[in-house]
Amino acid sequence: MATNNLLLELGTEELPPKALRKLAQALNDNFAALLKKEGLAYESISWYATPRRLALIVKALAEKQEDKVLEIKGPAVKAAFNADGTPTKAAEGWARSHGITVAEAQTLKTDKGEWLYIKTEKKGTEAVALIPDMFKQALASLPIPKLMHWGDKHDEFVRPVHTLCMLYGSELIPGSVLGVESSKTIRGHRFLGKQTLEIQSADTYLDQLRNEGAVIADYEERKASIKEQVQELAASVNGKADLDDALLEEVTSLVENPHVFLASFEERFLKVPSEALVYTMKGDQKYFPIYSDDGKLLPKFAFVSNINPADPSTLIAGNERVVRPRLSDAEFFFNTDRKHKLEYYHERLENIVYQKDIGTIAYRSEVVAETAAWLAPFLKANEALCRRAAYLAKCDLATTLVTEFTDTQGIMGMHYAELDGEDPAVSKAIFEQYLPRFAGERIPTEPVPMAVSLSEKLVTLVGIFGINQLPKGDKDPYGLRRAAIGLIRIVLENKLEFSLVDAIAKTAAVLGDKVTAPNTPANVADYVFNRLKAYYQDQGIGAEIFQAVLSVKPVSLLDFDKRVKAVQSFKTLPEAEDLASAYKRVNNILSKAEAVSGDVDTTLLVEDAEKNLVSHITALKPEIDRCYSEGAYDAALSKLAELRADVDNFFEKVMVNAEDAKLKNNRLLILTKLAAILSNTADISVLY
Repeated sequence: MATNNLLLELGTEELPPKALRKLAQALNDNFAALLKKEGLAYESISWYATPRRLALIVKALAEKQEDKVLEIKGPAVKAAFNADGTPTKAAEGWARSHGITVAEAQTLKTDKGEWLYIKTEKKGTEAVALIPDMFKQALASLPIPKLMHWGDKHDEFVRPVHTLCMLYGSELIPGSVLGVESSKTIRGHRFLGKQTLEIQSADTYLDQLRNEGAVIADYEERKASIKEQVQELAASVNGKADLDDALLEEVTSLVENPHVFLASFEERFLKVPSEALVYTMKGDQKYFPIYSDDGKLLPKFAFVSNINPADPSTLIAGNERVVRPRLSDAEFFFNTDRKHKLEYYHERLENIVYQKDIGTIAYRSEVVAETAAWLAPFLKANEALCRRAAYLAKCDLATTLVTEFTDTQGIMGMHYAELDGEDPAVSKAIFEQYLPRFAGERIPTEPVPMAVSLSEKLVTLVGIFGINQLPKGDKDPYGLRRAAIGLIRIVLENKLEFSLVDAIAKTAAVLGDKVTAPNTPANVADYVFNRLKAYYQDQGIGAEIFQAVLSVKPVSLLDFDKRVKAVQSFKTLPEAEDLASAYKRVNNILSKAEAVSGDVDTTLLVEDAEKNLVSHITALKPEIDRCYSEGAYDAALSKLAELRADVDNFFEKVMVNAEDAKLKNNRLLILTKLAAILSNTADISVLY
């Protein structure tokens, strides 16, 4: 079958830069799914996107659908004809709907009777006839939260649409999408190339757009070009650029032909903590800051332009002029804040409400301080420094600079504390209280920062659970999921041993009557432990292993983790499945029997199989108990594996429900002792 390349381009006003990649990828995926649905064969599909266009190129698209042989079963012959042999209305309706008469239908004989039947060939539809509607469907399914309409048109899209080009090879596909007729005329770069150009074919689209329209349609090519140009300019001043990928993506989505230039700002601004300067350069102006090899901010930045003047001096000066007021603002705010020490701002926190049912940020800081002080001994942290860090932790929220540049909270508090001469552990804790802020970010690793960060997360969890403001669906305004995962990471990656249940109880006690929801401590503990499931799944540890450990309700996260790793190792042993099956059988027997207590009476042991099992349990128990006391769960489970043969032999040779009541009770006691040591690490019965 003949094939040709397909081009689809929608020309628009400037698309939302932060959504451009997402829109283009979704369009690609939507259209690929429709090609599959319609049975149109193709070699590959690629997306292209600039601020003013979304495009697809489908390589080697079949000119039409494959012809198909259709076999259509109709009504049963008994129901298709009246007693006199004339067709029933049902049969005539079925035949008419398929473009034939009843007389033209064939008869299909099966074991269950005879049926009217059609075997016909359906010719494949031409691709050019299907494409316009498919493109409409693909566009209509894009993830656009808010649509708009323009002029007197009723069609809606994320931005006004001006051009539509649909080409199959060099053939124009007629049709209308979003109120615009298909044409070979598209728009080039606003300033550098032809304002409009005629596309000859799908094959020439990319080259024509580049050479005539001065537009680089390939998103990844533009991104790579920006990155390379920025790196070269940074190297020219012996620096390294901050190539933040989110910023790189956004800038790529803002230009159709990127040109990067180097600019400067006054060195006096470097007296301001660099994060504030970087915040405004990256966030407000979309500039790339440049650092020296030792990590200090240089008075240089790179910016991306959509134009390339022969003399760029005016363009560079303009960008320097634009950024200066923002840097001056940061300088002014910083100097204003530094008229006082950081602790001066704590009083202002008494007027900032954290949550109406909990209280102010000042009150919340007191709760964090008490919780951090309780945690301090477990982390070998200085209690006084923990209290001091918690007291200062939120003070920067009341400063002018953080009020203006909200993303610098914690960072500015850290710098202000350093300038005030606070202990380094206190300064570090002020910033690291927020870590980790996102998946994969580093965590606190020193005692005081760990204590404050853990306390922050505990107070968030207990406080919000305590007023019954739990996350709903994907809505989590207080960041409870992030707090739980952060708490888990800090504890496990630093191998911190303390009772999470006790820590939650302590936090709830400090909050006192602010906690009004019933069972808050238990609910918070359940929530955090259940967050472990996703944490372990990311490490490739199965849900059944997590569930096996959760069943025995550990109170310590580190203890939980040790058990998980032990069960994971145990599951690889050849004895594991048989022991898990045996434990399940033990549980079933004990659940149906009356509870028994006391020690096994060795004088009532009759069968060799029960004697051997009791002897083996007795010999192993001290070793297993020692392993449990030391938290060596992997060693304990490894020891348990030695019991498999005796357990199997016991169930094969011994009748537990013996007629003699004394024998029965004694054997139930054996199973009770067996269950006790099998279940100490985890409920292994759920592993299989």
